[in-house]
Amino acid sequence: MKNKVLESLYEKKGEFVSIDELTSQLGFEHSQILDHIKTLKKEGYTINISNDAFQLNEELTLILPHKLKSILDTSRIGNEIHYFREVDSTNEVAKKLAIDGAPEGTVVIAESQSKGRGRRGKKWISPMGGAWMSVILRPDILPINAPQLTFTAGVAAAKTLKDEYGLEVGIKWPNDILIDNKKVCGILTEISTERDAIDYMVIGIGIDVNIDLGSFPPELKDTATSIKSELRDGDVSRMILVQKFLENFEEIYNEFSKGNFHSILNKWREYSKTIGSSVEVKTGTKIIKGEAVGVNSDGALIVELNNGSLEKIISGECRHVA
Repeated sequence: MKNKVLESLYEKKGEFVSIDELTSQLGFEHSQILDHIKTLKKEGYTINISNDAFQLNEELTLILPHKLKSILDTSRIGNEIHYFREVDSTNEVAKKLAIDGAPEGTVVIAESQSKGRGRRGKKWISPMGGAWMSVILRPDILPINAPQLTFTAGVAAAKTLKDEYGLEVGIKWPNDILIDNKKVCGILTEISTERDAIDYMVIGIGIDVNIDLGSFPPELKDTATSIKSELRDGDVSRMILVQKFLENFEEIYNEFSKGNFHSILNKWREYSKTIGSSVEVKTGTKIIKGEAVGVNSDGALIVELNNGSLEKIISGECRHVA
């Protein structure tokens, strides 16, 4: 109900909309309208109030679900969209929804995250201007094959950035999307299992879209970038970006569901910046050094050590070294 009020104000962005007009349009009582306005203001939306009329004053284009659904050409991904101004983490929200029975394809989108997370609990800076979302999946696969869906999401993200913006993107194993060796997108996959089956999976995707490099903390300025900074052509439409990603993801996920992961992995290898690179991979307290020579059908990284032996790494933190 709150989002219905937001959508109505957004449709007349810059104009004052009377409480009577909102009541007539939405079928809410005056008290309900006022409660929703109060909630939206607490969430950080800038809403001006004058003589029982309300004006939404937002500089950034919001990724409102009704707008997204009107242009989204998918059959299951995005049929249900949960939208928030700010959450601690879209993955955390998605996990709660999945536990409550949310269907496969449910998407959670937030304008910002206060506690965004990357792999191994690392903090992911998630201000306004990015694309922060999570997708709930319920694949009929064994838990051991769950990492394959991280690769599936990675290919969808890389394809979206390359096709829509002409950016030369690459993937660093297992889940970082790079532009000129700087991270622009991260993927975090979390699963819940029951015995030998997956109850649900949540795939979180964070893309630095319209974020100025100056807003990154000092430790990230040399290792992170944004689409806006790379294009140097002003803000891009986050709505279109999210739409294209979800459409690409559904297309590739459908291929995965048909048992065609091999073709997805081949595409991932084409995007890979890790294969052929000297790497250091941290796995727990162990650091493995060598040349990344490939990725197997399980998504494990194959590293050739200095002594010529091969090491298979299922999970770890990878760093490209000169």
